[in-house]
Amino acid sequence: MSSDPFAFDISVGERVLGISDAAVKRLAWMIEQEGERELMLRITVSGGGCSGYQYGFSFDDKVTPDDLTFEKDGVTVVTDDASMNLLAGSEVDYKDELVGSFFTINNPNASSSCGCGTSFAV
Repeated sequence: MSSDPFAFDISVGERVLGISDAAVKRLAWMIEQEGERELMLRITVSGGGCSGYQYGFSFDDKVTPDDLTFEKDGVTVVTDDASMNLLAGSEVDYKDELVGSFFTINNPNASSSCGCGTSFAV
C-alpha cells in the first residue's frame, strides 16, 4: 500500500456510499426548507480531527468532474474521488438523540473514531 492514506486499492464494486432512510428523510426536509431542490449533501474527508481524519458536511449545488454521486429517493449525496477512498462501503445516517441531532457516517474502513462522530482513524 502507498504511504498516501487516500490511495487505498478499492475496487469499483466497493466504491459505494449508502444513505439510510433517516438521512433521506432529514435531507429532504432540509432541502425543502432551503427552497433549492438542486441541493446535494457534500461529504468530504480531510486530515485533522482528534483521530486523524474528519468528515465535513455541507450543501452544494455543483458536481465537479472528480465527484461521485449517490441517490436515494430523490436525495443526492456527493463526494470527491479522494474522499471516496476512505468512505467506500460506508452509510450516511442521521441520528436524533437527547444530546442532539446530527449526520454520521457508519464507516467500515475506520479502525476507531472519537466520541463526536466526525473524526476517525484508519
